[in-house]
Amino acid sequence: MPSESGQEGRIADAVEAALRALPHLTVERIGNSVLARTDLGRPQRAVLAGHLDTVPAAGNLPSRLHQDRVHGLGACDMKGGVAVALRLAATVPAPTRDLTYVFYECEEVEGDRNGLHRIAAERPELLRADLAILMEPSDAGVEAGCQGTLTADIVVHGSRAHTARSWMGVNAAHLAAPVLQRLHDHTPERVVIDGLEYREGLSAVAVRAGVAGNVVPDECVITVNSRFAPSRSPQEAEEYVRGLFPEYEVRVTEVVPGALPGLDRLDGLVSALGAPPRPKLGWTDVARFAALGTPALNYGPGDPTLAHTAGEYVPVEHLRSCEEHLRKWLLQSL
Repeated sequence: MPSESGQEGRIADAVEAALRALPHLTVERIGNSVLARTDLGRPQRAVLAGHLDTVPAAGNLPSRLHQDRVHGLGACDMKGGVAVALRLAATVPAPTRDLTYVFYECEEVEGDRNGLHRIAAERPELLRADLAILMEPSDAGVEAGCQGTLTADIVVHGSRAHTARSWMGVNAAHLAAPVLQRLHDHTPERVVIDGLEYREGLSAVAVRAGVAGNVVPDECVITVNSRFAPSRSPQEAEEYVRGLFPEYEVRVTEVVPGALPGLDRLDGLVSALGAPPRPKLGWTDVARFAALGTPALNYGPGDPTLAHTAGEYVPVEHLRSCEEHLRKWLLQSL
């Protein structure tokens, strides 16, 4: 069922219909996000969340099952995790914790369209919980916390001239070489938090200069992306990047905090899932739960390095393993 970002209506309809057929759940819909909740008076509430959208297709439709792997658009990121959560919603009517299942839209695009962002803004009470599991692909293991991300433009200035008289101008593109060399020589830090090593990164992701083929560029813009450890605040991450390029104009266009692993509040869950935690290298919506004061981790089927690739797949064994461990935890005595 195709569901590229912004086109989740059909799959949201199907998910909503399936959940409304379950008498033990109360279902609400906000846009193309669907929430289902138990209300059993349990002493603890947990959220199981997964996004319904995918990146654009890359010749990987329709999906297919081959040699114990489900191949196709979104199989890894993250229809596998959504399938596990839907299965649990249908087959665990009386968990020992109250549950909130969240199946949301527009995770793969800009943050202000994100379904979790909209729910948190409009109905934050629906996301209140003692802990949350984001079922992003994690090789059926636990990935704790997540990195923050910062995007900035480093601006190099020159002066325009006709290329026939280039010596009369200052070519900003030529002056950009030291910026690129500094990025190339930069050694990212490795930060250990709760015994987990978060490897930072700083990369040039775009270089833009010039307005016409016969004009010496008066500006060259190098866009950089920083992935920073969750122990850094957005302000500290911005100060760090600016400090590396003090003589240049630096325009920060986006900065999003990460999430600390919070393993002290998730120890019982991690033990039940049966895998030692690893650091999450990348940003996920665990950071949104962290901002709400809810400890969260990533746990889902599929190899995250296959996400967004034309050949993505999810092993059936991962689906079974995640379902088994989560079912055991949902029925475990508190």
